[in-house]
Amino acid sequence: MAAPAPSNNNRKVLGRLSLPERNFVANALRTETVGGVLLLAAAVTALIWANTAGGSYASVSGFHLGPGALGLDLSIQHWAADGLLAVFFFVAGIELKRELVAGDLRDPKAAALPVVAALCGMAVPALVYVLVNTVGGGSMDGWAVPTATDIAFALAVLAVIGTSLPSALRAFLLTLAVVDDLFAILIIAVFFTSDLDFAALGGAVLGLAVFWLLLRKGVRGWYVYVPLALVIWGLMYNSGIHATIAGVAMGLMLRCSRREDEEHSPGEHIEHLVRPLSAGLAVPLFALFSAGVVVSGGAIGDVFSRPETLGVVLGLVVGKAVGIFGGTWLAARFTKAELNDQLAWPDVFAVASLAGIGFTVSLLIGELAFTDDPLLTDEIKAAVLMGSLIAAVLSGILLKMRNARYRTLYDDEERDDDLDGIPDVYEQDKPEYHLRMAAIHEKKAAEHRRLAEVSAGARTDDDGPA
Repeated sequence: MAAPAPSNNNRKVLGRLSLPERNFVANALRTETVGGVLLLAAAVTALIWANTAGGSYASVSGFHLGPGALGLDLSIQHWAADGLLAVFFFVAGIELKRELVAGDLRDPKAAALPVVAALCGMAVPALVYVLVNTVGGGSMDGWAVPTATDIAFALAVLAVIGTSLPSALRAFLLTLAVVDDLFAILIIAVFFTSDLDFAALGGAVLGLAVFWLLLRKGVRGWYVYVPLALVIWGLMYNSGIHATIAGVAMGLMLRCSRREDEEHSPGEHIEHLVRPLSAGLAVPLFALFSAGVVVSGGAIGDVFSRPETLGVVLGLVVGKAVGIFGGTWLAARFTKAELNDQLAWPDVFAVASLAGIGFTVSLLIGELAFTDDPLLTDEIKAAVLMGSLIAAVLSGILLKMRNARYRTLYDDEERDDDLDGIPDVYEQDKPEYHLRMAAIHEKKAAEHRRLAEVSAGARTDDDGPA
């Protein structure tokens, strides 16, 4: 399969990735997939624990610990939401910085598609929520709950249903999630900030300035940055701004561009070290202490009858799919770009419906939006779980219908017949590749001629006299 010319590829929606970008996406999604499976297991464990062990789940998640004198006497659930998720948002900050300086978002033309798709994928679910609650007379406080996408949970669904998306769709999903995380961070910072403590906020800003200065001076050593990061996090928490913003800010400060003597930038190196901690520990523990809601027939019925919860479900299932698909189509339409010849618009809709899985950040925003109403908070969590489950099933069906096509594209992208470690599709315009393949085929031809001669000799011996 011949590689398309670069000039045409740049005008394609969901065109083939460059080799470095393809390798980065593959490595990033591999870690996120493992984390997604752990996240799924943690969510199931939380539901079983909350529904079978009496009040022990509430007792454990509500248990307080921490230095009260520093304003950090928090429940385990809050430590998970405010502390562990800061690690998740730290990685999100690095991902965003990398996309801005070395990924798809560095080129305004290339960035238009995922940015428009992500914005529409957040605006339409919010609009669906507002419409449902306007008609039903519900609270508008939860408008932001269905706006987020959980990339780890989405990848876990892909792993469970056994589909292999081609690299263009995988990169599209990852970039969508990065932009989605950015706007989710802005929503949390702007709309869910309580009364500000300017002294603590000033201390956090000063700490971030020191963090930035140390990075620019080339100071190394985790024993310098980890204690400083903890101080910044604590000050940010006490300032009234959600503490996860500290993680994002520090992630954005890391340098993600490579210098001539570097194989990996500092940001890429730190992300490689911290991502397993985020995907494998921080996010699953957050899910364990946030997803445990008591589920009953009546509770499930309430999800589809109460305007707040129905708005969340419809926002995730309908709003996300329509918003991302519509945003992608509009971006392609007005930039006069053409869809990759190997894909079809139903593929875009299937990935858009997969983005309706809004677990981690949706649960976090649900807690922040209805913090004064614990009962409604649990119902919103149930709605997030139900909406994510429906989106997972729907997208799984749509993706399975095209799985044979995806498998063919994926195998073509991964084929390495010359065994040089680089997929053949990236080398088919290089003379060296064709010379290597000619030598391989000549060697195989010589071996087959030898085997033919051996077979012919054996047959002559068998036909001769005893």
